[in-house]
Amino acid sequence: MVRIRMQRGGRRHINYFRINAIEKRVKRDGAVLENLGWYNPQAKDKAKQVHLEIDRIKHWLSVGAQPSDTVLHLLIKANVVEGKEWADRLAARIEAVKTNEARKAAHPQNPPKKEEKKA
Repeated sequence: MVRIRMQRGGRRHINYFRINAIEKRVKRDGAVLENLGWYNPQAKDKAKQVHLEIDRIKHWLSVGAQPSDTVLHLLIKANVVEGKEWADRLAARIEAVKTNEARKAAHPQNPPKKEEKKA
């Protein structure tokens, strides 16, 4: 599965992020499929904080790429995606995680071993 997520750059206390299409199982700074823009949270001018390749982002979304939560919020702010539609998807994803955690808590895979008393 392809994710659209951020890759950190810069140095200590002066950071910027590249927005990339990347395979889900790859590490944060691993191999990138395509560079889709950048985000500089420290820029004073709002116009210079975010640069997005909108047509390429829409292409990746159309073929099934899933944006990370942070990138999703940037895309909604930039009016690249419909906020309501993606908010529903995000809520469903959060609900699935909660259900999965509850199921794991109810049925632990490795139950605690009972201590045997030695006589």
